[in-house]
Amino acid sequence: MQVVVTAGDGQWEELISASPETEWLRVKGPSFFSQHDNADAFFNLNEDAAAHDYSALTKPVLINAVTPTLKEINAPAHVLRINGWSGFLQRPLWELSGVVDDNIKLVFEQLHKKIAPVADEPGLVAARVIAMIINEAYFALGDEVSTKNEIDTAMKLGTNYPHGPFEWAAVIGIKNIHALLQKLSETDIRYQPAALLIKEATEP
Repeated sequence: MQVVVTAGDGQWEELISASPETEWLRVKGPSFFSQHDNADAFFNLNEDAAAHDYSALTKPVLINAVTPTLKEINAPAHVLRINGWSGFLQRPLWELSGVVDDNIKLVFEQLHKKIAPVADEPGLVAARVIAMIINEAYFALGDEVSTKNEIDTAMKLGTNYPHGPFEWAAVIGIKNIHALLQKLSETDIRYQPAALLIKEATEP
């Protein structure tokens, strides 16, 4: 199986490590996808993946689109959303939003990944929950409950999470967390970003 990918270095390494027998082909951007019509699937893991037009392709296209929905971008049926944030591609189970047909099932079987179909909503599931945890940690920091290091340690020891909330924010990127929270807060005030989180995300 041949899979064409455009991605950052870290994402690329995470993606290919699970399936070394797959024929991976890395390209500079989605404009190069059309040069590989015989590929079985395409991955755009760049942050602007949702901004591109994939209507000329017929094979499955998986895009890193945690915040924008397929409905919002008017994506064709062969385009599906995944969480391409750093640290998520190496997981054995992926959330997938879109039409899960036999082609998609075959691709993920080859990639040795399990699929969890989810609704076409901002944040999917895991990213939405993690963003809220990080946001609450920033609220606690703003209230001077404790320090970043102590909050990270308490969360890891108390919940057995692999990362503390501030460690998670550093891995994922605080700007990604901020963008998702801003989107979610448009319809639910509970997701309103903490002042300190906004400050860190918007600092030059």
